[in-house]
Amino acid sequence: MELAIISGKGGTGKTSLVGSLAALAPGNIFVDCDVDAANLRLILGAENGHTHDFIAGSRAVINPNKCTGSGECEKYCRYEAVKMVGEATAGSGRQATIDEYSCEGCGVCVQFCPNDAIAMKDIASGQWFVSPTKYGPLVHARLGIAEANSGKLVSLLRKEAGRIATREKIGLIVIDGPPGLSCPVIASVTGVDYALIVTEASVSSLHDMQRLVELTGHFGLATGLCINKFDINEEMTSEIQAFAEQKNIPVLGKIPFEPGITRAQLSGMPYLEYADNEAARQIKNLWQNLEGQLKQLENHAPNRADRLD
Repeated sequence: MELAIISGKGGTGKTSLVGSLAALAPGNIFVDCDVDAANLRLILGAENGHTHDFIAGSRAVINPNKCTGSGECEKYCRYEAVKMVGEATAGSGRQATIDEYSCEGCGVCVQFCPNDAIAMKDIASGQWFVSPTKYGPLVHARLGIAEANSGKLVSLLRKEAGRIATREKIGLIVIDGPPGLSCPVIASVTGVDYALIVTEASVSSLHDMQRLVELTGHFGLATGLCINKFDINEEMTSEIQAFAEQKNIPVLGKIPFEPGITRAQLSGMPYLEYADNEAARQIKNLWQNLEGQLKQLENHAPNRADRLD
């Protein structure tokens, strides 16, 4: 079974919550799908384990022994990734160079080079890892600077987590999804069994949470809601609860604002191992309610293949 924990915006406390759930439910598999800014490993105390290159693109490479400085590649490059250096002479004074951060890998320069001096080379767009933690395996990644294909990398992480779950006979995969509604978010939730949306008591969070509800509804996902920092604006919390009731989405937990959660992050540990107070008790209550939802889904819902048809 796959549980995705997502939020409409950054800063709602989603990753901190996942860290605490790991402490409450050790022995499961955890996946950090926020590949642009993965930080769940900092809370779970994971060091990079088995490392793999993520190959998901190509980039133009110039053979300087063949380049005659014709400038055709520079003329046709729409991304201004090709630059001519050196002085034009009767011989071959100019030389083409490629800006690796501007090159989009379209290959048009290869087509128009009159001397076959350019080739496309597969590149590592990032790395992904399977790291041991005391709570269970963590599958995570680091996408390279200015690299695309984050959705493809998320899909790879989920596939690897599924493979480990099958091999180790682990029943639950907990996904820490990226914030927002972008491609990696869609890749994080497609086909999961349950989506927990983490929001907070603010106007922007309400708006983003409503958009996430539309997304999970589009995919037909069972969905629950957690309101973090509910007491910073209880009027807004009431609006969020009213919307959830209108959409038949259960509010599984309401966690009060707690500055100690930030201190726990700085200490590199889940909050439940840092303090025992009202916020910790509400996180435990949230997990009990969430467990009930997952068990009910497991006992009564159709299998995944039926839900995706």
